[in-house]
Amino acid sequence: MSDVMPLVMPKWGLSMEEGTLTAWLVAEGDDIAKGQEVAEIETTKIANVLESPRPGHVRRLVAKVGDTLPVGALLAVLAPASVPEVDIDAFVAGFVAAAPAQEGEAAAIAEARFEHAGRPIAYKLAGAGQEGDPAVLVHGFGGDSDNWLFNIEALAAGRPVYAIDLPGHGHSTKQLDRGDIDEMASAVLALLDEAGLGRVHLVGHSLGAAVALETLARAPGRVASFAGLAPAGLAETVNADFINAFVAAEKRRDVKAALQHLFADPNLVSPAMIEGVQKYKRLEGAREALAAIAATSLPAGRQARLYRDLVAEARRPMLVIWGRNDAVLDPAAAEGLPDSVEVLRLDDVGHMPHMEAAAAVNEALARHFSKVGG
Repeated sequence: MSDVMPLVMPKWGLSMEEGTLTAWLVAEGDDIAKGQEVAEIETTKIANVLESPRPGHVRRLVAKVGDTLPVGALLAVLAPASVPEVDIDAFVAGFVAAAPAQEGEAAAIAEARFEHAGRPIAYKLAGAGQEGDPAVLVHGFGGDSDNWLFNIEALAAGRPVYAIDLPGHGHSTKQLDRGDIDEMASAVLALLDEAGLGRVHLVGHSLGAAVALETLARAPGRVASFAGLAPAGLAETVNADFINAFVAAEKRRDVKAALQHLFADPNLVSPAMIEGVQKYKRLEGAREALAAIAATSLPAGRQARLYRDLVAEARRPMLVIWGRNDAVLDPAAAEGLPDSVEVLRLDDVGHMPHMEAAAAVNEALARHFSKVGG
């Protein structure tokens, strides 16, 4: 039954073991295209949409809305209309759930940490042993390396991909000297040294983009390209209401309200995402670290550093990706950049394009990396 193909529960990130099907976006009998959104799935990190990895004809929706299923479980069956129903029945009956091997998927994600200035810095690595120029992913304010769960494995087809937990975030130290962009850029450079990386593609989200640009300013010979997703560092202002609310939020409703600033669709803020932020903020020193970073890097609704001149003058591929519905950093900051800077604007996307439009972002980053042949 080579014409019969499964759609399965995806594995989004290192920690995902199961997901809950919350909605079907297709029906039996539909013809679907590769990349078409077919289902809404809620995980322990975020609610997101499943995009079909292949074109096909939907013959059977196996999973029911509300089902919580392990990674690799059968969700639906694609097959031409000419395939008999008895063959579909046999395929469903004989299907054995297994973690899906996505096309071009790299090796599993590893977690590691090292000491920088006597303090731990954590990171993730996918694609170990790949030969292309490595990519280093730098998350934004209040995030961590898990923000890249929809990207890290996809980008690791052909290159190692590192995702750092910046100081004050994730599993890295909560003890800071200042909490400014310089301190965070020093941690990124320390990761490059620790991993023995020469020339890398830097990808930064929000404040992480400003950190990546500071890294470029300090070590231009080590940067093959730069990509900024909803990047800080291109305009003076930031949504101070969001920053203040995120730092102060403790109760569930307040955390939820703060997180909803990040997405064009507020329903993407899952209960597990809220709990994850609450758990992080209970860690010793986490709240103080966030407050210090906000005070030094994003003070009073301003961005402490601007890098427009650096972006304009850098002689390497530069990419800016921005959601048109960003409520944290104004996407108009991408206007007026030189023609040498590629700008991709995404409809119906907010401040988290790498989570809200992961497939489009991953494709754009892969093309961007290829411009320098590594």
